[in-house]
Amino acid sequence: MDKRRAWREQEQLLVERWNAATQRYSEAQAEVTRQRLPQGDGTPTQPTEECVRTEEAARAELEAMRKQVARMKVEFSTGKRY
Repeated sequence: MDKRRAWREQEQLLVERWNAATQRYSEAQAEVTRQRLPQGDGTPTQPTEECVRTEEAARAELEAMRKQVARMKVEFSTGKRY
């Protein structure tokens, strides 16, 4: 029973981290998109380096989270969990 509780806690933590990572990525994407919108004269602008780096970091974090989710799915489907 303790194993199941620990697994559920791990899964809940993973869900919370996943939600936070997707939120950060969405916000970073929105900022890059906002910075690319044309200014008053109609010419599009380039997003700042910091903004682009933030988006790339958020994307990398989300990819790492996807790998963790995939690993957990494999554990579940092979019977190593529950």
